[in-house]
Amino acid sequence: MAVRIIGTGSCLAEKEVTNDELAKYVDTSDEWISSRTGIKKRRIAIEETTTSMASEAARRALDMAGKEAAEVDLIIVATVTPDYYTPSVACQVQAELGADNAIAFDVNAACSGFVFALNTAKMYIETGYTKNALVIGAETLSKIMDWNDRGTCVLFGDGAGAAYLEESDKGIINIVQGSIGKKGMVLNCRARKTNNVFVQGEIEPDFLHMDGQEVYKFAVRQCPKCLLEALEKADMTPEDIDYFVLHQANVRIIQSVAKRLKAPIEKFPMTLDYTGNMSAASVPVMLDELVRERGIKRGDKVAISAFGAGLTYAAAILEW
Repeated sequence: MAVRIIGTGSCLAEKEVTNDELAKYVDTSDEWISSRTGIKKRRIAIEETTTSMASEAARRALDMAGKEAAEVDLIIVATVTPDYYTPSVACQVQAELGADNAIAFDVNAACSGFVFALNTAKMYIETGYTKNALVIGAETLSKIMDWNDRGTCVLFGDGAGAAYLEESDKGIINIVQGSIGKKGMVLNCRARKTNNVFVQGEIEPDFLHMDGQEVYKFAVRQCPKCLLEALEKADMTPEDIDYFVLHQANVRIIQSVAKRLKAPIEKFPMTLDYTGNMSAASVPVMLDELVRERGIKRGDKVAISAFGAGLTYAAAILEW
């Protein structure tokens, strides 16, 4: 038995913000951003929430799969930007969809979150505990940005992507994942600090902080390493892969991984030029575009890799 993605869906925040528009608010330029990252524009949530975008992406995935919400057994949402500490985004999505029979919970593994959630759902189905699952990556990263920090605020965007999974004869071949907690502070966002009557002084909000050089070095080292490990376990080589779906963080990282794998850059589709880095949403949004716009077909071999805060990393090999 295998577990296969049957349907995909995505939803981006409506407002599109170009590099030139950002330059009106922060000391930057289109040339500075695009030459270093490949990002030209991104979507920024105004009315949307993490839950609303996750729910819409999920509806589109269910529609593609030809399934009703009442049939869903499991909902896992990967996010670092929930709308509430509690209830979870997954429980709110369950309510929005009317998926009353589903188990629902969130996973926090930052940009690797969708692949972590994918592996969790895969094991639920393989053990027979559930027959299917909705796996969603959804973020409203704009709300944790320091909009005076041009090193971070220009990189990120808001959106959601979803995948509906069920038993099949083919599908996910294997998944590799890992964590390096001792390096975690190179990319962090503090939760609400202690706030009670016994604490003196003002409680200030915190924002996302990133050591860009350290994250870059981690990504270009760990991403090809875990991809090669996953390929070896699948008894495959980079030549066997039709599409490499990488976390959409930086075009230089993607180019570096392609070079290290000795794979043509044409096998590495990208959305980051118009979405920016959407953390856990990046991979499922890219998968949905492959399905709807780029002609992926059943039988194609897909390698997924993501890396992010934690630090975390993951890779998956699929037969579509």
